[in-house]
Amino acid sequence: MSKYDLVVFDLDGTILDTSVGILSAVKHTICQMDYAMVEDDILSTFIGPPIQDSFARVYGSSGEVLQEIATIFREQYKSKDLLKAMPYEGIYEVLQELLDRNIVMAVATYKREDYALTLLKHFQFDRYATIMHGADHWNRLKKQDIIQMCIEEAGIADYQRVVMVGDTLHDEQGAKLLGIDFIGVSYGFGFKTAEELAMAHAVGFANKPLDLLSMI
Repeated sequence: MSKYDLVVFDLDGTILDTSVGILSAVKHTICQMDYAMVEDDILSTFIGPPIQDSFARVYGSSGEVLQEIATIFREQYKSKDLLKAMPYEGIYEVLQELLDRNIVMAVATYKREDYALTLLKHFQFDRYATIMHGADHWNRLKKQDIIQMCIEEAGIADYQRVVMVGDTLHDEQGAKLLGIDFIGVSYGFGFKTAEELAMAHAVGFANKPLDLLSMI
């Protein structure tokens, strides 16, 4: 019997490798804003967090400029780069196994909700994850808010029966604030350093998608 009734997955870096499309749109936005291009290791940190947070952290952008940045990024990403993504090897097998166990699956992502829904349908993840919530345009929702919306829609009252699966400390912190278990994945964009691994309070880490099955 599974420990969980609901598994909430992050999207970018957990079920989909979206790095090519995101970085293409980030570079376009940097050029449009006439900012200096940064090194690849810094560019990679734009994957996962809200785009406004990344530009504020790297370039010191603030206020209405961040909304302009978000608009440029999202228009480019939606029209040119959204579907430049690849499912991680083994993820469909994981989702099918969880479905066979009658476990409810959801997706909680910092990606804007309409973009995330397009990706889920395109790659047929909506056959498995029946619940999905994403970011709002104004960046008001935190990860814990998005996860909680998934839990509430699933109708799960016992939070001990819920686990969050993700590849960043944003996912881990959202789970921690809600008091639910967290499983980290190191095959995505985060948890690449000993410091990150030490900071995360996780019940386990998956080096590949199929590793998740023994933890859920």
